[in-house]
Amino acid sequence: MFKVLVLSCSTGGGHNSAASAITEELRVMGVQVDFKEYLDLINYKIANVVNKLYISSTKGNGAVFKRVYKLGELYEKTKITSPVYGVNKLHRRKLYNYIVENKYDYVVVTHLFPAEVLTAIKKQHNIHFIAVATDYKSIPFWPETNPDYFIIPHKDLIEDFTKKGISREKLIPFGIPVSTNFSKDLDKSKIFAELNLDENKKYILVMTGSMGFGNVTGIIDVLQNEISETILVACGNNKKVYEDISNNYDSNKVIPIGFTPQIYKYMCISELLLTKPGGLTTTEAATINIPIIHTMPIPGCETYNAEFFESRGMSISCKNTTDVKNAVISLLNDKNKIENIIKAQKQNIDKNACSKICEFIIDEIRKYSKWKRIYNRM
Repeated sequence: MFKVLVLSCSTGGGHNSAASAITEELRVMGVQVDFKEYLDLINYKIANVVNKLYISSTKGNGAVFKRVYKLGELYEKTKITSPVYGVNKLHRRKLYNYIVENKYDYVVVTHLFPAEVLTAIKKQHNIHFIAVATDYKSIPFWPETNPDYFIIPHKDLIEDFTKKGISREKLIPFGIPVSTNFSKDLDKSKIFAELNLDENKKYILVMTGSMGFGNVTGIIDVLQNEISETILVACGNNKKVYEDISNNYDSNKVIPIGFTPQIYKYMCISELLLTKPGGLTTTEAATINIPIIHTMPIPGCETYNAEFFESRGMSISCKNTTDVKNAVISLLNDKNKIENIIKAQKQNIDKNACSKICEFIIDEIRKYSKWKRIYNRM
């Protein structure tokens, strides 16, 4: 039996969701899989620090994250190995020993950090791994990693990745992996009952990301008196946002939702989705075929995600709360616009991306099965 290690990093929930989807599908296919948080394997104290820094950088309008991202883009152009790689390669011995001791046949990563350290390991050992991109853009420092293959979100991104210096032969445009929950045919009546929601009402869903980012109350304020639909607000892990909504809004008009693994059910019964343009959430929504209105992004890769989707007719992108209000009213009053968005989603997003990725991974492992073990000890 094959044994696969899937590595992610909790700087935003999308990386983990993609890793979970791959883990889930590989297990269905009979593969033994372990999904681990990369920084926890290295040092759980580092993980806490990194995650706190990430959350801090996205506060307000994400100005700090924007500056860091732009610096990364500028540094990448110098073709000098980044400090990010320098820090991650320090952990190569610890991660390599973990892989060997647990007898993994292959490694899958959905985040840059473990891809960096695996690249350092690969310079010394016969190791094989695949990197899965979770944004509709080649993010800074992907080109200095060396996976066997890159799984990228769309064929139209091939040029973007090759321009950065990544070999065309490595690029596999299967799409972003999402849980099979988002491609199931669901009974809406049952879901309304499960979620304790009124089937006779209409809902729109506002998502703020796993960290609860964005001007949520501003969006609620411009919408609640303009539409008859009830507003569902997925607050992620942000308890403060949840409490503020619970205490300050009419529960018949605005309903806060804490962190939930069943967000696909809320998408299924909603008329529209308002979400910041995270690569994973946006792909999940397009897979389930709900009209998407992109609210203000965390500057950087999310800006590119919004541009990619809007340019292909899969979403409407908004710069401020007035734009959001106008987009919501426009879609609710025009079924043709909704139908066109869903049609574009079906044309561009492969609902079977995750299974295709996992089949590809299994085929790659089989290529190396002639060796008794892929890895050699240090």
